[in-house]
Amino acid sequence: MSVPPPPEPITGARLLFSLDPAVSHLNHGAFGAVPIVAQRAQQRLRDEMEADPLRFFTQGLADRVAHTRRHLANFLGADPDGTTLTTNTTTGVAVVLQSLGLRAGDEVLTTDHGYGAVDLSIRRECRRTGATHRALRVPLTATDEQVVQIVRDGLRPGRTRLLVVDQITSATARLFPVAAIVGVAGEHGVPVLVDAAHAPGMLPASVSSIGADFWVGNLHKWGYAPRGTAVLVVTPRWRDRIEPLVVSWEQESGFPARLEWQGTSDYTAWLSAPAGLYTLRSLGVDRVRAHNAGLAAYGQRVVGDALGVPPTDLPDPGGPAVAMRLVPLPAGLATTLDGARALQTRIAERLATQVAIMAWDGRGWLRLCGQVYNAPEEYQRLAVRLPGLLAQR
Repeated sequence: MSVPPPPEPITGARLLFSLDPAVSHLNHGAFGAVPIVAQRAQQRLRDEMEADPLRFFTQGLADRVAHTRRHLANFLGADPDGTTLTTNTTTGVAVVLQSLGLRAGDEVLTTDHGYGAVDLSIRRECRRTGATHRALRVPLTATDEQVVQIVRDGLRPGRTRLLVVDQITSATARLFPVAAIVGVAGEHGVPVLVDAAHAPGMLPASVSSIGADFWVGNLHKWGYAPRGTAVLVVTPRWRDRIEPLVVSWEQESGFPARLEWQGTSDYTAWLSAPAGLYTLRSLGVDRVRAHNAGLAAYGQRVVGDALGVPPTDLPDPGGPAVAMRLVPLPAGLATTLDGARALQTRIAERLATQVAIMAWDGRGWLRLCGQVYNAPEEYQRLAVRLPGLLAQR
């Protein structure tokens, strides 16, 4: 079966980034890439800060942060009054966990698709409080209806104090039906935290329509913001209970200022985030989303063909809107976290290609991303050279 053609490139988009042209950057989902316009906006802010630090931090900074917060919340379809800026999704999750007041006998429920650092944070909070962590097994091929039923069956009303579910999973590029899951959990009085690390910029976001108690997403991945830019959105009934990880001078101001003000933190990433969104809007938000998802699907088919994976065995748990795709690796390869990291490094060093290698459910997976700075030829080169490298075990 022939590989469908790739999407039409977005002319000139590659020139908007300062990425090394000698490397194929096929793993945008890891740390993103900051457009030059956002880099320059942040540098101007740093120059302003260093020219007069006292003025920068004490005259108008809170208002500038609040303006940025409203701008990002509006882009995401979130309530600006319920939104707070934070550094990344993992930090937002940690804030929620330590604000819940977990106790012995409580449990935090997740799926087995959860992000590793989030799982580590949950386990640490459970050790500290005596609560427990339980993960629901969700097959990669499960339908949305089956996922919702798995969650429904897994809830323990009265004991499950928090359900954490990914909107788009990092390990498996799975799009979960989060609004339906929130509805089911709400029927049983279980609050939900949506880990939306990959959603802002990739998906048409309407956070308020999801209805989660907590929603946290990164803007520095698919939203082109400088790294260290994320938002935590909290429903009204929880806002007074949300505490920062570190107490600083705005503690008595309540939500969201008590979370955002952290003394001498570098706020320039947040303040220049709108410049990243400007780049996205200039290229055309819908156009970028369609291009990226189509290119990731093309790369999956090209690399899958090279590895002898039938098209029917290429997973598509995210659907056509997700700009990340999985290719199963040969059996026995990269089945552990250490093995996955080692293979990812080998591919980077020998093939000058950055990809993600994931160990999930007892096997290794190659995760490919599509972004406006990528070209079909990059996936084609990987397809030609990867089989030989994998044969050298």
